[in-house]
Amino acid sequence: MRTVVCLWLLWWGAILHAAERPNIILVMVDDMGFSDLGAWGGEIQTPNIDALAADGVRFSQFYNSGRCCPTRATLMTGLHPHQTGIGHMTSAPGRGPKPGPACYQGFLNDQCVTIAEVLRPAGYRTLMAGKWHLGMHDETLWPRQRGYDRFFGSLPGATRFFFPEHPRGMTLGNTPIDVPESTTEEAFYTTDAFTDYAMQFVDDHGREHSGDPFFLYLAFTAPHWPLQAFEDDIARYRGRYRAGWQALRKQRFERQKELGLIKAEWELSPPTPNIPKWNSLTRQQQDEMDLKMAIYAAMVDRVDQNMGRLVEFLKSRHLFDNTLIMFLSDNGACAEGGLLGRGEFQNVERRNLASANSYGEAWANASATPFRLYKHYAHEGGTATPFFMHWPAGISPQADWYREPAQLIDVMPTLIDVAGASYPERFRSHEIPPLDGISLRPAFTSKSLQRSGPLFIEHENNAFVREGDWKLVGRGVAAARGVVADKWELYDMRADRTETHDLSGQHPDVVQRLAAAWHAWSLRAGVYPKPAGKKKGAAKNAAPKNAAPKNAAPKNGGPQCKPAVRKQGSRPTGRQPQ
Repeated sequence: MRTVVCLWLLWWGAILHAAERPNIILVMVDDMGFSDLGAWGGEIQTPNIDALAADGVRFSQFYNSGRCCPTRATLMTGLHPHQTGIGHMTSAPGRGPKPGPACYQGFLNDQCVTIAEVLRPAGYRTLMAGKWHLGMHDETLWPRQRGYDRFFGSLPGATRFFFPEHPRGMTLGNTPIDVPESTTEEAFYTTDAFTDYAMQFVDDHGREHSGDPFFLYLAFTAPHWPLQAFEDDIARYRGRYRAGWQALRKQRFERQKELGLIKAEWELSPPTPNIPKWNSLTRQQQDEMDLKMAIYAAMVDRVDQNMGRLVEFLKSRHLFDNTLIMFLSDNGACAEGGLLGRGEFQNVERRNLASANSYGEAWANASATPFRLYKHYAHEGGTATPFFMHWPAGISPQADWYREPAQLIDVMPTLIDVAGASYPERFRSHEIPPLDGISLRPAFTSKSLQRSGPLFIEHENNAFVREGDWKLVGRGVAAARGVVADKWELYDMRADRTETHDLSGQHPDVVQRLAAAWHAWSLRAGVYPKPAGKKKGAAKNAAPKNAAPKNAAPKNGGPQCKPAVRKQGSRPTGRQPQ
């Protein structure tokens, strides 16, 4: 027995001494607001995540893509979502490619490479547990065929936490699981199962591939709806939210100022119009709203519990010091389901069998503190995420926040950098667009990123361009028929990151310059042409004024999104599971 233990320790010791190439764990949560974590101002108990953030580098201005699958497309490939074929959303379970421009086909195309496909040739074993949401109508689109050696999780987006079932069920490798077994002594719960499978994959890796580093993508579905949690976790938060959402916003706002996350002179953004005053609700309504937020908090708490388990696991395997951990949320708080949410909550059995119960816009407004708007939007409330990097062997704890803006496009270059990997110009006979992002390595030592260009986003006609302290942002500005210029808003992010004072009328020259930059990027990245607009009178697939012709290759090296020609069930050469 002692001999077996010694051999096991030697396996992990070999990995530990490969300090020039760390193990990498990329953790993403789902629909969590900017202020929910304790380290970002929240009252939810997240001591394990907070400790990792405190001992690494914490970004105060990091941007996602505003929605589940566009964020995942960029996170996995380093490209803008339109370049990957997911300009809007993936196809729903049971549906094939979406009609219209190929940049909106609804699944990863062949003109991109995933992080796993880049790291495997560099000697990394690639592991994934959690939510995929990058295409599922054909098996060739699944994680095992896009570079991952091991996979357990959900191929579509939302899934039930206790009782997932297909087509929104669990899959192991390429095999759907009808009734997943619990990985703990409690009931099956996706957050626990994802963590347990992740740890099992790492353990298997240590036995079977000693000396090789690993890359683990751990993509929790929490706290995305349906809101479902263990009753003992809920009980810890029951009653904490009886003061209401206005009080919670103010409480979190003050805590964020104490933490130095936001400046004392910034204003708290006004609440979204039509959100009711807490005291206008009946006692019964207040009780149910307290319950909804308690369940949401319990889901975040459970993620933290599992992060604690993961850290202890890494330490017990002597892997912790040379593992780079990145953590973020896929978008801002989710206001889907109306002002007060939707679905069953009081009946526990029915609640845990629901598929879409949510906490609503009023609580989402509090989760987004100090910002306004939510998931779907390009304003700070929709695209600003907590983000940190932790790596004891490579990053010293930083007392202050890292305040330069960064974006999802920077994750791939950073991982290529630390892994000693190479980004291909061609892959599987397809030309691959170059990356716009930069390595975040300078942030390891609090140095400037020296970024040379602006940051851009577009989702569901909402868009922004961020250059230095200026942010040009708009709701409905990037319409299918063309850019609606009068919907652009301009903010000085150094003085007003909560976006309360629109300066577009005072600085028309800045608006014009940034709008032109966004327009050029939109053509290069494949934002235009768009699918047919839903509004009456919108021209189908219309491009904006001065746009490139529909089938012309964009200038400046941009991709021409090409539809994937693939027969149902086909498997391209070279993409078989290893």
